[in-house]
Amino acid sequence: MTTLHWDHVVHYVNDLQKPIKMFRDNGLFAFKGGSHTNWGTYNALSYFGLTYVEFLAVEHRDVAIRLEGPNVLVKDTVKLLPNNEALRRIAIRTDNIDETVGRLTANGIEPSPVMAGKRLDSRGKLIEWKMVTIDGDFHGLVYPFFIQWKESDEERLKNLAETGVIQNHPAGDVSIESAVFTVSNPEAAAMHWQQLFNLPMVGSSSLAIGGKQFIFTKGDTNQLTQIHFKTTSKKLDGTTLAIGEGNYVFRKNV
Repeated sequence: MTTLHWDHVVHYVNDLQKPIKMFRDNGLFAFKGGSHTNWGTYNALSYFGLTYVEFLAVEHRDVAIRLEGPNVLVKDTVKLLPNNEALRRIAIRTDNIDETVGRLTANGIEPSPVMAGKRLDSRGKLIEWKMVTIDGDFHGLVYPFFIQWKESDEERLKNLAETGVIQNHPAGDVSIESAVFTVSNPEAAAMHWQQLFNLPMVGSSSLAIGGKQFIFTKGDTNQLTQIHFKTTSKKLDGTTLAIGEGNYVFRKNV
């Protein structure tokens, strides 16, 4: 049976140095990731275990604009930036991308072909993955995309820790707890995602995924709006870091 985890969240920004500085100023380890040379984009990253925040920006707009194919992430950058620095896409990690595609297709969703991705990290190490995206939306809320890394979770955790990509945050223990989607019909959105992705329901408008949650709340934006964290940091407790259209909310771990 396919296992799904929340892999990361994508936040589109114009200047990678600004979120890096904001995170670092608040005791959160963040760093420049690398370039997607075939896509015209590059990123900055902040890891909380294997779940992380990816700030994605346009490095070469001419390359991004010319890109053909179904890569909605690159399409997002061209569409949204520079005007809307949106917290927008959720990536779900799968250990069997072919089975995941089969489930989506069986539920009436037409995913993209499986795409191969790769980039060099800041140390020159090749990172490789497979990815499937879903075009369109449900009542305005864009769909997640799915990723399968070349390495297992255990191998990735070990390698990322050894290379310093995953390390202790200066602020103390911090972990990602939930993603909050503000939508016109929370119950309908949660049920739709539950049927597509086979995630357990938590109440009437939340889904569980690997010890974390996707929470759907009432509003008009039909967009991912907040990422919630648990922390032992007294400095971070009660803090909200606002970056563009996204908010990072920190609460004490009790």
